[in-house]
Amino acid sequence: MEKRESFSSRLGFLLISAGCAIGLGNVWRFPYITGQYGGAAFVLLYLLFLVALGLPVMSMELAVGRASQKSMALSFHVLEPKGTKWHWYSYIGFAGNYLLMMFYTVIAGWLLYYCVKTLRGDFMGLDAQQVTGEFTQMQADPVIMGVFMVIVVVLGMLVCAQGLRNGVERVNKVMMLCLLGLMVVLAINSILLEGAGEGLKFYLQPNFRNLIYDAEGNFILGEAVFAAMGQAYFTLSLGIGAIAIFGSYIGKEHRLMGEAVRIGVLDTSVAFVAGLIIFPACSAYGVAPQSGASLVFITLPNVFNHMPMGQLWGGLFFVFLFFAALSTIIAVFENLISFCMDKWNWSRKKAVLVNLVGVLVLSMPCVLGSNVWSNVRILGMDISTVEDFLVSQNILPLGSLVYLLFCVSKLGWGWDNFLEEANAGQGLKFPKSIRFYVTYILPIVVLVIFVLGYISFFG
Repeated sequence: MEKRESFSSRLGFLLISAGCAIGLGNVWRFPYITGQYGGAAFVLLYLLFLVALGLPVMSMELAVGRASQKSMALSFHVLEPKGTKWHWYSYIGFAGNYLLMMFYTVIAGWLLYYCVKTLRGDFMGLDAQQVTGEFTQMQADPVIMGVFMVIVVVLGMLVCAQGLRNGVERVNKVMMLCLLGLMVVLAINSILLEGAGEGLKFYLQPNFRNLIYDAEGNFILGEAVFAAMGQAYFTLSLGIGAIAIFGSYIGKEHRLMGEAVRIGVLDTSVAFVAGLIIFPACSAYGVAPQSGASLVFITLPNVFNHMPMGQLWGGLFFVFLFFAALSTIIAVFENLISFCMDKWNWSRKKAVLVNLVGVLVLSMPCVLGSNVWSNVRILGMDISTVEDFLVSQNILPLGSLVYLLFCVSKLGWGWDNFLEEANAGQGLKFPKSIRFYVTYILPIVVLVIFVLGYISFFG
């Protein structure tokens, strides 16, 4: 069995952990649901839930990883009381990582394809209908979809094959710092556009009526609260061991609540700056930002098409969006590889090769789901939607509930053990005073999110 690696620096740990959390949820989903549910007032609601829901669970997942010094494959085995079966969840979490990659790598392939097309100037001179046609044509071509998915998977696995320090940490450091710098440049460009003021006002000046009623006067507060809870919860990639694995690579120099806050701040900063890119640009060109999945692949190419130097800014936008997606992919790949190394004593090389083949094969249904297998429906959903549903509405919330109960229950690792681990080192302490909240109230809130997710999905 290979000696367990560790990060070379705290910055590496923070950037790769944040990279796992930072992805399409920050840059694509956050702006459009913010536009849908009231702008600045929704952002405040989201931040409230991020602190109340996300940070405690992230601290717990980090604590399980650091205390066990193992991936999800063996972390529960090491810490659980003798005779209990918490470790059964490790297989569900492993499957969740695979399910996530089965559609996420395909979407990352779309982004890479759009990088090429935008930098080549393929969208220049096209009207809105023609841009829509480009997106439809891409989805209808299994060769394009398959080739770019393969490129993404091979890229991610090549990084992981170099090891934690030489591959995952080094590449993610550069990628995340470039991502943050690139976003600042794009945000400044959007803010300086003529007509950007209304978008900035909507995004930065709270109007709580927008949170309660939509433009047609319909009452939306309940939907907005659920959307804020869901975004705060899912943006941090909790519940599938992807955060715990990086906890297993760090020492006890720093308390985990402080580390969770730093990761949360980085994650939220990316989402916030994404809004500064998108809202002013949409305002300047009279485009509604609440257009769902089409925001990135149809609406924004139209915006860049009309913008001075739009080919450059559009190309940079899709480069940074691809970086955001790839940072998540590398982090989840590392979780899959570490699982195999811990569980079956595989070498890193063998774990990379087996998972490379596994992800490539299992991602093909999503590639074919929008073309050759477009008629395949499960519960009325296409293949990629089913995969997303299983992860987002099931494994993430229920997995987070497992980590939460494991850390507070007498039948699990237990509150005292968790608190001792979380508060080892220097920095912000996990407060003892919220024991009642995390033991009795937070599990109910997580279950409510789970149930409301089903209602909103099938309602």
